Amino acid sequence: MMKITKAAYVSSSTSAAGKPTPARREFAFIGRSNVGKSSLINSLTGNSSLAHTSSTPGKTQCINHFIINDSWYLVDLPGYGYAKMSKPRREKLFAMINDYIDHSEELTLLFVLLDSRHELLKIDREFLISLGERGVPFAVILTKCDKLGTNALATRIAQMKSALAQYWEPLPEIFATSSASGAGREQLLDYIGGILKDLDNNQ
Repeated sequence: MMKITKAAYVSSSTSAAGKPTPARREFAFIGRSNVGKSSLINSLTGNSSLAHTSSTPGKTQCINHFIINDSWYLVDLPGYGYAKMSKPRREKLFAMINDYIDHSEELTLLFVLLDSRHELLKIDREFLISLGERGVPFAVILTKCDKLGTNALATRIAQMKSALAQYWEPLPEIFATSSASGAGREQLLDYIGGILKDLDNNQ
């Protein structure tokens, strides 16, 4: 399993052009506001204070870069779909997100976080479809899986696969995680580590 032995905040920006240097491979995380993104990042890195968590949705307002093991960047993107934010502010945040996704040449994979307690919502479906149309590589992370029983979680994963199968073949990877229990952490780190190893071997 890939082990994260070092994780540190590097910088925040509002566009792909403002990313830190030197350029390194990037794994970005995004999801609807309050999906548990910051908690998952802290769980993955083993640092409970790396990404700021808040009960207030829409807390992340910039593109935050964290250097991992001095070799790659974990990128924390702003959440989307926060209804209580003004429309102009929502549009500005979404433009920032899309600028990064479309123009970051180092973006290796985008992890899209979905709350496991809900079926695939329209806003998430539309976002995923837009990624497919633009050729953006992505994987799905179901969060807060500790809130569901074993059978309910299996049903949710099956529902998600069925929904995604309408648009993708083969299906994108789907991970079931819980920041509270640590479930899915090793599988996610192994997946990232495998991608990095393959890229290094193909250089």
